[in-house]
Amino acid sequence: MTENKHSGNLSPEFALLGFLIAGQSHGYDLHQKFTAELGHVWHLSQSQAYAILKRLETRGDISAHIVEQEKLPARQMLRITAQGRKRFFEWLELGIGTNARSIRLEFLTRLFFAQLHRPESISQIYRSQTNEIESSIVKLETLIEHLPPEQVYNRLSLDLRLQQLRLIQNWMAEIRTQFHISRI
Repeated sequence: MTENKHSGNLSPEFALLGFLIAGQSHGYDLHQKFTAELGHVWHLSQSQAYAILKRLETRGDISAHIVEQEKLPARQMLRITAQGRKRFFEWLELGIGTNARSIRLEFLTRLFFAQLHRPESISQIYRSQTNEIESSIVKLETLIEHLPPEQVYNRLSLDLRLQQLRLIQNWMAEIRTQFHISRI
């Protein structure tokens, strides 16, 4: 696994790349697949999907070619490039931090694509995220313990973050069970 860097991206662009790993597709079908598989994880309108796909094409992560169709308008087919494939698999190994939004969006998306493309990496992705969460819990507990009693609002803020992480920690135990990940 690569160094644990955080992408800080929070964009569904890597999910669109992940769907193209399986083979070429066009924008409408990609959006439909995205919505069917990850629609409760991400909200992605069709226009947002097209804008992201255009950005990926401009960046060189995907390429497009026109396919003529009999009795139908021509269709733009998209495929992932070697650069896009490399970026996708690098992203799959990144750490994402411990804020609840990143975990809901990126961690779940990474698990989804790890199961599709690299199922052998699910345990490592899970363990890496669990370790980040546990480390953050210890740091927050230490901060709260050493916070002067008169700093009520700082304490409340830290306590909320701690409670969120403990909830996420329990949720991670559910994931471990669902994916049959050993405790080691």
